[in-house]
Amino acid sequence: MGHRSLVAYERPDRLYDLRHSHWGGADLELVDRLGERTPLAGGAVDPEVVADSVSRERILTDFLDPRRYEALYLVEVDGGVDPYRVAWLGWDGDDDRAADRGAIVGVEPGENDREFRIWFRATKTVLGDLIESGRLGRREARTYLEKRVRSEYDAVRYAHCEK
Repeated sequence: MGHRSLVAYERPDRLYDLRHSHWGGADLELVDRLGERTPLAGGAVDPEVVADSVSRERILTDFLDPRRYEALYLVEVDGGVDPYRVAWLGWDGDDDRAADRGAIVGVEPGENDREFRIWFRATKTVLGDLIESGRLGRREARTYLEKRVRSEYDAVRYAHCEK
């Protein structure tokens, strides 16, 4: 299955070209591997462009499927790299609109990333158990999860629309 990430390269016109990395989402290791001399992180990023001339807002809504990707890297024109963890705010069995809700959380590789992943997985698991037991509805669980991820980690929510 891999640990997929979407890598968005900013262009001088402030639009982005998008590429895919099959394993780049594992430990956010591409932060240290992406650079001017290694724009494809030594082969860790696919050379094929997924999409070009994409606005920053459309990266989330049109390309960053929260069920498919684990990480997003925004590579700035000057070579700086901002890593984000992608969080799927749905559960298997959600209706189509709810299933496409996600959030991105700015994290640093290492302990900060690990803490977020553990927190998110634990919170989502407990909520899933409450849904399965009938003690909490899916809508209430999703609302709670969205509020918590925003308040705890300053997440940016979005709704991905499959094209």
